[in-house]
Amino acid sequence: MTKTKLMLLAGTALALTSGAGLAQEAATVAFLMPDQASTRYEEHDFPGFEAEMKKLCADCTVIYQNANADVALQQQQFNSVLAQGAKVIVLDPVDSAAAAALVTLAQSQGVKVIAYDRPIPDAPADYYVSFDNKGIGQAIAQSLVDHLKATGVPDGAGVLQINGSPTDAAAGLIRDGIDAALDASPYKTLAEFDTPDWAPPEAQQWAAGQITRFGAEIVGVVAANDGTGGGAIAAFKAAGVDPVPPVTGNDATIAALQLIISGDQYNTISKPSEIVAAAAANVAVQFLKGETPEAKTTLYNTPSELFVPAVVTAENIKAEIFDKGINTPEQICTGEYAEGCKALGITQ
Repeated sequence: MTKTKLMLLAGTALALTSGAGLAQEAATVAFLMPDQASTRYEEHDFPGFEAEMKKLCADCTVIYQNANADVALQQQQFNSVLAQGAKVIVLDPVDSAAAAALVTLAQSQGVKVIAYDRPIPDAPADYYVSFDNKGIGQAIAQSLVDHLKATGVPDGAGVLQINGSPTDAAAGLIRDGIDAALDASPYKTLAEFDTPDWAPPEAQQWAAGQITRFGAEIVGVVAANDGTGGGAIAAFKAAGVDPVPPVTGNDATIAALQLIISGDQYNTISKPSEIVAAAAANVAVQFLKGETPEAKTTLYNTPSELFVPAVVTAENIKAEIFDKGINTPEQICTGEYAEGCKALGITQ
């Protein structure tokens, strides 16, 4: 567990924490994330949340914990931060259904819960902050469909669909978006898989079986995130398939951006997690002030703010990733990817 005391100059702290309507002095806020299968939580989400909390509530204490895909561990962590006096808990649930009891428990004690990234359908949280997950699924699938059409892939050809974790309500929304795009397309879904815990090895193992089953019938793969997409790509490479059919992704991880540059992955979604993390911090501080955050929309009877991300392919990776400063060439264009970066105009 990492417990960070956030401090700024005393004058700034006084300005933020004294007087009516300002953030409570020395309030505790918890930031509970679901797993380490994706590197985003340590690299982007928590740093973004912590940085915004420093600006908004200098004397607040932020507790960060990661449940490592363990439902029981997340419940223990949730109970622990309640015992430590957390006034607001930002929760990205391992299991969206199991999290309903946590929401009810916290609210019975007057503690606000902000659902983060993954919604909690069975018990309305006090607020929900995320990217538009259904929109993400539809965008990555439609991008693949458009690419298949543009490259002359005939109607009736088949794709694989790799969804996220069956216990993650956000994965269900992504799946719904994928279904919407594929159902309206001229292509058929050969087979579909829900990936336990979003684990790339599970996706790779399943994809390997489908490559044996369908072979050259597979003209593309709609994978719900970069980890599952990377697992599918690894399966094609292990099977000696060259070139790898176009594979989607989501999260714009360094590995995925490199796979796009090398031509092995077709797309991903650029969704700088710091944006959502900062929004969650703003909502948390409003709750600490006793305010009611404005609902931009409503999802599962929960006031929500949903951000719209961008699809990234080789055609726009320079503009969306490098020109916007999300990643630098020094981070991505290493070793075997240097020539690809030159070819795409990312480096000279």
